[in-house]
Amino acid sequence: MTGTATVTPTRSALPVVRRAAWLASALFWSAFAVLEGVNHGWLAGGAALLFLVLPDLTFLVALDEAPRMAKGQLAPRAVPYYNAMHRALIPLALLLLCTAAPVTWAPAFAALCGWLAHISYDRAFGYGLRTKEGHQRG
Repeated sequence: MTGTATVTPTRSALPVVRRAAWLASALFWSAFAVLEGVNHGWLAGGAALLFLVLPDLTFLVALDEAPRMAKGQLAPRAVPYYNAMHRALIPLALLLLCTAAPVTWAPAFAALCGWLAHISYDRAFGYGLRTKEGHQRG
């Protein structure tokens, strides 16, 4: 029997494609943040760098509970802050607001680019939001 075979992505291929898309997004936002820093000076570059790191500093909210947590588990008290800082919708909405506002400030735009780069890198490397107990969501 001759015919053309169609290839449909298997369920196991979808996470790879999704991670590749997040990596492309991370590279885009990183390049945009660097461009903003180069075009608008050290304040914009510093804001982008700060917001590239800032979302992971939310674990400091419950640093005193860290010794009692399992490996890879975030303290439940820090989870709402961690999840809020790792939702892409928040910086995207602020980015839209920043571009639509009559007054723009380059460091704020650069910071949002850095924040989106951080979230995208996390998703590309398999880190996502946390459950209320502090474990990675499946």
